[in-house]
Amino acid sequence: MARFRDYPQFTRPQLGLRQRGRARVAASSRRLRVSGLPVIQCALAAGLAWFVATDIVGHLTPFFAPIAAVVSLGVSLGARMRRSAELVVGVTVGIGVGDAIIAGIGSGPWQIALVVALAMSTAVFLDGGAIIPMQAGSSAVLVATLIPPGNSGGVDRMVDALVGGLVGLAVVAVVPTHPVRRARKDAGAVIATAGRVLQLVADGLMANDSGPIEQALKAARATQPAIDTMRTDLKGGREISRISPLYWSSKQRLAELAATADPLDNAVRNIRVLARRSLSLVRDDEILDPRLVDLVEKLAQATDVVRHMMLADPGEQPDRAEAARVLRHVAVGAKAELMRDAGLSAVVVLAQIRSIVVDLLQVAGLSRISALATLPPTVEHPAVPPELFD
Repeated sequence: MARFRDYPQFTRPQLGLRQRGRARVAASSRRLRVSGLPVIQCALAAGLAWFVATDIVGHLTPFFAPIAAVVSLGVSLGARMRRSAELVVGVTVGIGVGDAIIAGIGSGPWQIALVVALAMSTAVFLDGGAIIPMQAGSSAVLVATLIPPGNSGGVDRMVDALVGGLVGLAVVAVVPTHPVRRARKDAGAVIATAGRVLQLVADGLMANDSGPIEQALKAARATQPAIDTMRTDLKGGREISRISPLYWSSKQRLAELAATADPLDNAVRNIRVLARRSLSLVRDDEILDPRLVDLVEKLAQATDVVRHMMLADPGEQPDRAEAARVLRHVAVGAKAELMRDAGLSAVVVLAQIRSIVVDLLQVAGLSRISALATLPPTVEHPAVPPELFD
């Protein structure tokens, strides 16, 4: 008797749908885990802001206090203090313009349009951020439709906005995310991708096959959002380390991590160039010294050590010294003799390896001058300008 699995034309699409479904669920679960604490912070801040505005300040319906708390926090960790300040300024502008205009011309469709245009224009004139114009416009709408001008409603809403922003910052101080851990994981993920890209490039060069290198280039080009996320989380971490007493002691560690952002960004950019040139090298069938392929693979392995260093807690191995030791071993192999009889793409690949080593050594804590000093000297190549190896 034939079984269902004997008909691959039916089972394979079903398996594909099932795998895609599991992948979507896994991705959604990861997003929820990453945003779990910010969501809890927003919920807690909204409840506390309502309590403060009603039971302490004495407002009857301070609906803008919890709104301000949620907007000032959001699920992103970056620039929360700036968001809180922009929120209060935007509300103040919207209420001020709304009260002044609606009291004189009344309320209606064209009045609402005029008030929103004037409030948002004023906000844009004052600041180029996105939150101030948005809050100014929405506040002006509320004044024109719900809050009669000329009474204390406008002042009360400004107080509610201030209460919400301050409560949001208080929640961050009392229930903070770890200022270092999230950015460190971001950096580890970027370095992991860099290592995979280098390994794919090495595989493609070894097999003289453009397929793995094309995959590597695609992965390398997709890293910029992760780097931007790391920078945002670093900015949020700096804010947390300033306002939360629980993490005042983490400022030095955070400063060290922040110092790696630019070298890591540079390393990824150089890896993209290396992947592009490696693809040209294979497609043009250039002469390639096997030691250069080995060097790319060693660099991929060294990158993995740097990733473990980034994720390690203080006192754990591998530390910065171990990562630097492994990278120096790669640097020693980036010799000028690998350029002998090489084409332009092979020479550029070697130059990019040297640049990546310098970038990663800075991630491991060395200064740029010290990192450059680990490289062996180069010789002039007729097809390549000397500054390529700087």
